[in-house]
Amino acid sequence: MKNHLMQYLNLSFVFLASVGLVFLGACSNSNQTATTDNNTSSNTSVSSNSGSVSPTASASPAAKTNNEHGASKGGQVVETGTYHLEFVPEKEASATHMDLYLLKGDNHETVPDAKVTAQVQLPDGKQKSIPMTYEANGKHYTAKLTEKATGQYQVKVIADLKGEKVNGRFTFNQ
Repeated sequence: MKNHLMQYLNLSFVFLASVGLVFLGACSNSNQTATTDNNTSSNTSVSSNSGSVSPTASASPAAKTNNEHGASKGGQVVETGTYHLEFVPEKEASATHMDLYLLKGDNHETVPDAKVTAQVQLPDGKQKSIPMTYEANGKHYTAKLTEKATGQYQVKVIADLKGEKVNGRFTFNQ
């Protein structure tokens, strides 16, 4: 009888330990690539005619892939409403080249006629506003950031599409 009780306790312990490991593994999955900031401030309103949404992308860029949202350029991706924003910062010798792919709809059609601005917070906390220009050959918006300070840069991209505002937040380190 004592032998059966010991086997039962050992089996119960193994079962509980296994279940605990499964839950621990499920809870520790932190591969989150983008989050959405649903908070609205006093100067930001969301409506059907002119909305302003500011989702946030993580600091680690996605790998270049083809997926349900189209071909990735290897940057940070934010999906907001019907818009797809992909931010690709590339370090160059004299500056950081910033590219933004602004696409719309299920077919991810390029939006060439937006007014796009990158509001960059430098590692020291200073703000810089940089207009981005549309490059027809690459079908994307581009700008150069000449700062070379080491640290994290926070970028808020604001796209004005004939009164409709589309925002995305991105970060990168240099």
